[in-house]
Amino acid sequence: MKKLSILFLFLLPLLASCEEKQVYIVYFGEHKGDKALHEIEEFHQSYLYGVKQTEEEATASLLYSYKHSINGFAALLNPDEASKLSELKEVVSVFKSNPRKYSVQTTRSWRFAGLEEEGHNVNHGFGGGRDLLKRAGYGKQVIVGLLDSGVWPESQSFRDEGMGPIPKSWKGICQNGPDFNSSHCNKKIIGARYYIKGFENYYGPLNRTEDSRSPRDKDGHGTHTASTAVGSRVKNAAALGGFARGTATGGAPLAHLAIYKVCWAIPNQEKADGNTCFEEDMLAAIDDAIGDGVHIMSISIGTREPTPLKEDGIAIGAFHALKKNIVVACAAGNEGPAPSTLSNPSPWIITVGASGVDRAFFGPLVLGNGMKIEGQTVTPYKLDKDCPLVFAADAVASNVPENVTSQCLPNSLSPRKVKGKIVLCMRGSGMRVAKGMEVKRAGGFGFILGNSQANGNDVIVDAHVLPATSVGYNDAMKILNYIRSTKNPMARIGIARTILQYRPAPVMASFTSRGPNVIHPSILKPDITAPGVNILAAWSGATAPSKLYEDKRLVRYNIISGTSMACPHVAAAAALLRAIHPEWSSAAIRSALMTTAWMKNNMGQPIADQSGNAATPFQFGSGHFRPAKAADPGLVYDASYTDYLLYLCSYGVKNVYPKFKCPAVSPSIYNFNYPSVSLPKLNGTLNITRTVTNVGASSSVYFFSARPPLGFAVKASPSVLFFNHVGQKKSFIITIKAREDSMSNGHNKGEYAFGWYTWSNGHHYVRSPMAVSLA
Repeated sequence: MKKLSILFLFLLPLLASCEEKQVYIVYFGEHKGDKALHEIEEFHQSYLYGVKQTEEEATASLLYSYKHSINGFAALLNPDEASKLSELKEVVSVFKSNPRKYSVQTTRSWRFAGLEEEGHNVNHGFGGGRDLLKRAGYGKQVIVGLLDSGVWPESQSFRDEGMGPIPKSWKGICQNGPDFNSSHCNKKIIGARYYIKGFENYYGPLNRTEDSRSPRDKDGHGTHTASTAVGSRVKNAAALGGFARGTATGGAPLAHLAIYKVCWAIPNQEKADGNTCFEEDMLAAIDDAIGDGVHIMSISIGTREPTPLKEDGIAIGAFHALKKNIVVACAAGNEGPAPSTLSNPSPWIITVGASGVDRAFFGPLVLGNGMKIEGQTVTPYKLDKDCPLVFAADAVASNVPENVTSQCLPNSLSPRKVKGKIVLCMRGSGMRVAKGMEVKRAGGFGFILGNSQANGNDVIVDAHVLPATSVGYNDAMKILNYIRSTKNPMARIGIARTILQYRPAPVMASFTSRGPNVIHPSILKPDITAPGVNILAAWSGATAPSKLYEDKRLVRYNIISGTSMACPHVAAAAALLRAIHPEWSSAAIRSALMTTAWMKNNMGQPIADQSGNAATPFQFGSGHFRPAKAADPGLVYDASYTDYLLYLCSYGVKNVYPKFKCPAVSPSIYNFNYPSVSLPKLNGTLNITRTVTNVGASSSVYFFSARPPLGFAVKASPSVLFFNHVGQKKSFIITIKAREDSMSNGHNKGEYAFGWYTWSNGHHYVRSPMAVSLA
């Protein structure tokens, strides 16, 4: 017994060391370009040899060696080993991979954006799209790389009829797996890879019943985003029940698609709860995408809270993409309506918020007193007879916590109190479709999903498993008041229908993450908003529309919501711009999209939030994207790779590029040439510099105008810009001054005020939003 105790004490440090080992990413910045691929891996291994006990342990600990553009590696390290590596001069950062840090952020939308005009002109500022598509060749020869949960290659949206040849610059592969091989690639899907080392290191071997160890999508999210961006035209596409029937198409339908599967089903968890995307896997995918030769990256992946730059794998990968002039569009996140919740806030990323389109799915509800309420749903079932109506909180089982009695969580309802009734459930905790499943389990005939106050009147539709409709907060309160004031409340749910040209639209989604930007305070984010509410697109043949295990329905097209859906809209628009202007930088493309964005809805009023209040640039950035206008922006705010390196110097990040040394005095971060302005805690007066490049008529004159943020004065010097050739650059100084009466006008310290400034030649209106707060 004594010998066993001594042996245990001897092994204890070793066991502790094993338990402490986690995946860390060691980042060196940019490659010098003087090493072959095998030499780069040997170089990375040498660092592990320096901290590991044996050569075998060092070799076994390496998960990824990033070789193409990103210089770094992912390896199993304990905190002490990671700390030693972080102290080395040549190491930019060392950070731990967090297994639940990243996840995906979960048609008519293109018609609303002005690209698919049939029968009439969409007269609300988004027109002109037919010409844009023709000029762009519908995205021909542009390659869009998509990081997500894979693809369902059998979908009609990925047919390659009418596709041009694969670009000669393409260097990618079609990676085989158990149910995916090279025959699944074509001239539409020209490449497909998967990345699973980080996932399997944490969770163990993949459960093949939950996901496919291949580029195949068994979740649905990746197929949806891919077809939104570059899906081929498919006539007569519709969701379950025939909703949103029409021609499904991607924004750049003749662009090529490269799939990088980095997101996986979480073991023993409903797919509807979301999946997980490991940082080390994503960095490997971005590194390969850069080497493969993609032109655009669409990444509908984000975090639940803002992530510091040196620990943000997507930001690091996207920075290396910009050196190759790759445009990277990312989802802003779904953590709204709380402020300061943005994902992907770096200035070299196009950060995309989500808003609605001019289509609704009215699911009529009639109360027993005759009151008619237009809910929304894509549920193909109806209750055309009056049924008793009950509030969930009045029909719960005895053991349900008081704070969730209205939520219809699993096993919370009493069958005795619910059987044969319609149940009013409130949003909050739990999944929306799962609430309906709980009503059905308890014997209910139908249910009404009411928004919480935070969700306002922003209604998300779902394909529920029983007759159901969703209502905004105000209508939910009307229904609840009726229940409370009536002895025998009754209701019936009619059959839903698709309504087009709905007004007002767009409206900002309640879930879209918001500024201010806490990681880069001098950069206003998000950059732009695009359709992300109730979007129809292709779906995986391996999962139900609700993504719940008990739901056995299968669909070819599905309607879902999220900034995940908005992101590929902007990626597609960037693809069209790249096709028209192959000489433009990624910064120029972002600028064109931002400065031509629209801040009004189809009623000519300012874009509103979910509660009907005027939205702000912390929700929509520069406004709702207008791809057709972006093709001819007049002026652009350009930025070179060196400009971004100088920005990093100002931010305190150095040694990213070995051939570049930060100056002794770094430039002001407020002078970074961004198409918007964010000035937190302004004290007195500040001068900032911007430079515009003429991409319009060779001879033109632009005049400055501004609508200053309340409590501030804004002027430009010079206030007139003269151009005599395309490509000419002109710099100007903007002076922002806090008015002496700012405080007396009700402007509190730290509270942001919003405005914009514009350069116009009478034809082009180059608008930049502003956000300023007082010190």
